[in-house]
Amino acid sequence: MLTKEGCLARRQRLWNAVPEQAEWLLIADPRHVNYLCNFLVHPLSFAGGERGLLLLEREGKATLLGDNFALRCAASMPYIDEEIEEKWYDHKHSVINRDHALLNALKKVSDKIYGRPGIVEAEWLPVGAWEILAADQECHSVTRESAQVGNSGPSNDLGTVIRELRRRKHDDEIKLMRICMKAGNAGHQRAKEVIRPGITEFELYREVQQAALAAADRPGLVYGDFRATNATNFKAGGLPTDYELQNSDMFILDYSVVLDGYRSDFTNTLCVGEPNADQQRMFDACQVALKAGREAIKPGAAAADVYRAVSHPLEEAGFGSLVHHAGHGLGLAHPETPILVPESEDTLVKGDVITIEPGVYVEGVGGIRIEDNYLVTNDGAEKLNDHVISMN
Repeated sequence: MLTKEGCLARRQRLWNAVPEQAEWLLIADPRHVNYLCNFLVHPLSFAGGERGLLLLEREGKATLLGDNFALRCAASMPYIDEEIEEKWYDHKHSVINRDHALLNALKKVSDKIYGRPGIVEAEWLPVGAWEILAADQECHSVTRESAQVGNSGPSNDLGTVIRELRRRKHDDEIKLMRICMKAGNAGHQRAKEVIRPGITEFELYREVQQAALAAADRPGLVYGDFRATNATNFKAGGLPTDYELQNSDMFILDYSVVLDGYRSDFTNTLCVGEPNADQQRMFDACQVALKAGREAIKPGAAAADVYRAVSHPLEEAGFGSLVHHAGHGLGLAHPETPILVPESEDTLVKGDVITIEPGVYVEGVGGIRIEDNYLVTNDGAEKLNDHVISMN
């Protein structure tokens, strides 16, 4: 879970990034509520998909708003000063529209902030909430375009400000992501142990999921690419099917483990049986590309340059340019900024967690992709995952 110290530090960074005249902030994106106070409705609970709102006041107070069932399904204890709970279900009466319950909770604080300048996270706030807050009134809002993050210039909205802040991971975020990495490592190892001709993609997925969650020692989500490639189906992705693996197939295992909203994302490609010469040549080229990408990581590096560093070894080996991104940011979403593509305008910053993921896909042979996760540090890159990249 996130720590109280981390949440308080992130709130202070947010206050430093918004106009001084703002007295309150209303956070609506569930990821950002989690980021700032450690509240997330557990996706595997019966309130999965519901959310709360977070009201921050400049003097330091944090108030969480939500219906009674959503609030009781928190993945962890939130770090807040007050909880405004609206009764939605009491095991005795019919329920109202659940979204209306969330708006009713907001009504309980609207008088408190009316007439005071504040900023709302407009991207996630429903029209009904704007009406409750009378947020269209000039006396009730600040100019959103004046919010800034560092030297990034004017921002169009509060959500963009928070997304930019999210790139610079705090220690508690990295610690949580390391648990995701540990779980992912275990799943990759289990795949090596059980892969064989005749096993289905879905059976492999189940083995990986069980090993990953056992290593995490808590419920979580496991998603990604669990697909076989071969001479006729040389590029495949997505959730597993009932396809039975055959000799000489290559199984791309590119998946994430999500715990408390944060995730890992690293890849290996396993060969069913011994790899042939063409498969080995593809794999070797990807390993060279992965190393080149890692060496290009440093604060201030252009994302487009990192892409070129990864793509160049593949081109030299005769496979052409990398056909997808060379990597991306990782954290509360997938993918996040920075995006490592040829025309990216992003620049790496200290605290980014990024992936490097070269891939080669050849008709008549199959597809291979490998991937590691890195923390951008003052010295370059720190690898966060520890799976063994090999074809068997």
